[in-house]
Amino acid sequence: MSEEHSTKGTYVTGDEFKRDTNYIQDRIVDADTDLEQAAGPSDSKIGHPDAALGEGAETWPVEAGRYRLIAARACPWANRTLIVRRLMGLEDAISVGMPGPTHDARSWSFDLDPDGRDPVLGTERLQENYLKRFAGYPRGITVPALVDIPSGGVVTNDYPQITWDFSTQWKQFHREGAPNLFPREQLEEMLPLIKLIFTEVNNGVYRAGFAGNQQAYEDAYDRLFAALDQLEERLETRRYLMGDHITEADVRLFVTLVRFDAVYHGHFKSNRNKLTEMPNLWGYARDLFQTPGFGDTIDFVQIKQHYYIVHEDVNPTQIVPKGPDLSVWLEPHGRESLANGPQFLDGTAPDPVREEERVPAGHNPLYPA
Repeated sequence: MSEEHSTKGTYVTGDEFKRDTNYIQDRIVDADTDLEQAAGPSDSKIGHPDAALGEGAETWPVEAGRYRLIAARACPWANRTLIVRRLMGLEDAISVGMPGPTHDARSWSFDLDPDGRDPVLGTERLQENYLKRFAGYPRGITVPALVDIPSGGVVTNDYPQITWDFSTQWKQFHREGAPNLFPREQLEEMLPLIKLIFTEVNNGVYRAGFAGNQQAYEDAYDRLFAALDQLEERLETRRYLMGDHITEADVRLFVTLVRFDAVYHGHFKSNRNKLTEMPNLWGYARDLFQTPGFGDTIDFVQIKQHYYIVHEDVNPTQIVPKGPDLSVWLEPHGRESLANGPQFLDGTAPDPVREEERVPAGHNPLYPA
């Protein structure tokens, strides 16, 4: 990473880390959706399956082949979209572009693609797609992002909403057997749980890792492990967070758990204990990892490279650790005893991941070198 475009000073900037949650709130919606009648909030930090349209936001039509999901495997927020896209079977409807795991201050780059350009968009950096839509875009160039292929401009990076919309707005392109990830009768209970997961776990590890002083770090650390203890207790009697079936809540928790021992325990100083030392959460995480659509989206090599190389504020040497042992992710989890019936409500597991989207051999214990 060149000195000119170093990320130093980008991540650890003050006392408590505060995430900028102002995203492009445009939505890709089905023609039959009446957002004026939508009952959900338009500005929730976790999104909503019935979200109204945000003030000043635009709608874009659902159209197979028109949009490209840009989702770096390293990023947990992007990982959510890769999982739900696969569970819903949207591979033919929404193509995917994957930036490499590292970037400098100018944004994610397509350095893994031939000639260093996305083969569909033709751009070298995701930043170009933001600037095509918004000249002088003032906020972070984030993934996931949905890009309009004809114009090359970004449509939305509102990751709290994207996965809900994959489930609700793209139904005409769902595969046969696409599961129901949010049973309506459980939504009232699920949304506060998702909020807890976002504020205390998904964002909690960042709050600890990017804290600017000792007190901010310790407060973040305590909040994170209080939430993990609460989830550990919840999973003692439930196979999944909402019971017998995988839901949106599980997708959102999994992407942090799968990165915990490889990155957050050491890099973000979230080291009261490892995930492998919390029996229920560890069994639950292995259960999901071994489920098609979850573990097969995980690239541990890219995950470690991203955090340890990009976050110069936290790891100025940019040395990437060799461990931990990944083979443990394939050990039996024993969680079947907590549930009867299929893992997915009203659906089935997806087909094996497509060859062109498979994680490289050696980057994941499902695909050994």
